[in-house]
Amino acid sequence: MLVSSRGPVRSLLSLSRRLSTSQPGSPDASRHPSPETHAPLPDSDVKQQGRGTRKDPSDCSVLLFPGQGSQFVGMGRGLLKYPNVKEMFAVAHKILGYDLLSLCLQGPEEELRKTVHCQPAVFVTSLAAVERLNQENPKAIETCVAAAGFSVGEFAALVFSGAMSYAEALFAVKVRAEAMQKASELVPSGMLSVIGRPQAQYKHACVQAKEYCKSQGIEEPVCSVASYLFPDGRVIAGHRKALDFLQQNSRHLHFIRATPLPVSGAFHTELMESATEPLREVLRQVEVRRPEINVYSNVDGKRYMNESHVRRQLVKQLVSPVKWEQALHEIYERTQGKKFPHTYEVGPGKQLGSMLQKCNRKAFTNYAHVEVTTSED
Repeated sequence: MLVSSRGPVRSLLSLSRRLSTSQPGSPDASRHPSPETHAPLPDSDVKQQGRGTRKDPSDCSVLLFPGQGSQFVGMGRGLLKYPNVKEMFAVAHKILGYDLLSLCLQGPEEELRKTVHCQPAVFVTSLAAVERLNQENPKAIETCVAAAGFSVGEFAALVFSGAMSYAEALFAVKVRAEAMQKASELVPSGMLSVIGRPQAQYKHACVQAKEYCKSQGIEEPVCSVASYLFPDGRVIAGHRKALDFLQQNSRHLHFIRATPLPVSGAFHTELMESATEPLREVLRQVEVRRPEINVYSNVDGKRYMNESHVRRQLVKQLVSPVKWEQALHEIYERTQGKKFPHTYEVGPGKQLGSMLQKCNRKAFTNYAHVEVTTSED
């Protein structure tokens, strides 16, 4: 499948590069190095921007890209008038083989919610939102020093950073989504959003849930933290019976809330192991470059260093918890009194802003969401 699809992907590369995919939303390609050269990575999100110069943090920006679960029918409607956006959806139509724009605008919701559709939809809509931000506030693009994306959002962050082309990253997202969907169908599993009291012990709760599963005849049960969202906010994923146990015993486990997520599988756990090889294979075949700004990995919250690091971490991300809270601490950590950068959530929903508010209230004071529906919001 991959080999037969390489032709259309390669033929779209020139188009995708015209779509500012070195950094979508920035029509001035001259400010970005060619694929053969690499801009120096800043030492941190707002530290040195060149030899002997320091940039005022309040003059810098950070872009955050949402993940699966942020999608909704109607997203993208407010973006179509901006440059390149219709072209981006046309490229997506050719790569995916279906009309993604129609699915985003009209649904049906149950189709948009499917992993195979929703991951490409969030990816494209988020990069289309960058086009809007570039039109309305070009300085936010020009002064961006860091980016991070939640799960599939990491691919959009890497495209924005110049590490991957739009077309090839979208193709990789397509392969990833299909592999994750297939893996999720192998065993009844899911994800649970949990908010706990300070005394909650999430890993111990997972051990108890696995012991319960063993008593129910499940061999090698899986139940683990899949996402660190904010202090006392976690996503736990694994076998369905393990999640049922956690919900039924939530009070005893000091959980304030335990809500099932509308996803089909236990993403970011070892139950996704079968999805790793298809993603590893496609990442071998697409061009990956060193990011031109700091991009922070979900796997450990640290910034990407080089091309091979990007390939390795994107595969590892499938079976590792998303360390979003840790990434936010890396991005926004600073000495007392130092100013914070402007933060833009580019894509559907405002969940990342909500998490930022819970992790760092001072950083959140400079947060804004780039609307993806109506033009006047």
